Order: sequence, then structure tokens, then C-alpha cells
Amino acid sequence: MSVPNDRQYLSTHEWHKVEGGVCTIGITQFAADELTDITYVSLPKIGAKVSAGQAFGEVESVKATSELFTGVSGEVTAVNEKLSESPELINDDPFEKGWMIKVKVSELSGCGKMLTAEQYEAQLKG
Repeated sequence: MSVPNDRQYLSTHEWHKVEGGVCTIGITQFAADELTDITYVSLPKIGAKVSAGQAFGEVESVKATSELFTGVSGEVTAVNEKLSESPELINDDPFEKGWMIKVKVSELSGCGKMLTAEQYEAQLKG
């Protein structure tokens, strides 16, 4: 499994890609594979405030329900509406089409606590 090195990761398996003050967040291929068939995603509404280290939603699968965490603080500017109709996009393409939310970052301090692709891969290998 490849872990893109153009983003940062939380130990809880969320990826964060910051571009021009906006951070796109989703879950990793490892998380999608562990959950198996994703059936539902609960995400915040546009305009909602999120805080680094806090849950912003949930993902449900045939196997489990897991909270989703953010490593940045800010305001939600976009939500992947396609996931309400097709949550399986997360299983099929978690790093691109399966993105979850975009956050206008108000504080990047949480980014220092995130893992690089190499650190995340090392965590997976235990």
C-alpha cells in the first residue's frame, strides 16, 4: 500500500493535504481497508468550526463506526457531497475522490504534531 508523501497523517489514520491555507482531509487506504465496506459518513456542514485533535465526524461500515479527527483548526469550506450518495468512494479512492472535508486553516500549529508519510508507514509496520 502506498502512502502519498504530499500530505501529513494522524496516528488515527486521517490524511491532511494543505494547499494555500486550505486543508483537505480524508482517511487513509489502511483505514478504509480495515473498515471494509463503508456504508455511511457523517460530516460537518459548511461553516462549522473544527479544532485540532477533536472529532469532526464519523464513518460507518459493515464492521464498525469510527470517529474522524482533524489535525488542524479552522472553518469547513467544503464537504464532499458525493459521499452521502456513494460512501464507497472512500474504499475505492480514499486519497482523491474519497476526500471528506476542506478546512480554511486558522491555526497550523497542529500540523507539527502530524506524521510524515514515512513516519505513518513506520507506525503501520509497528
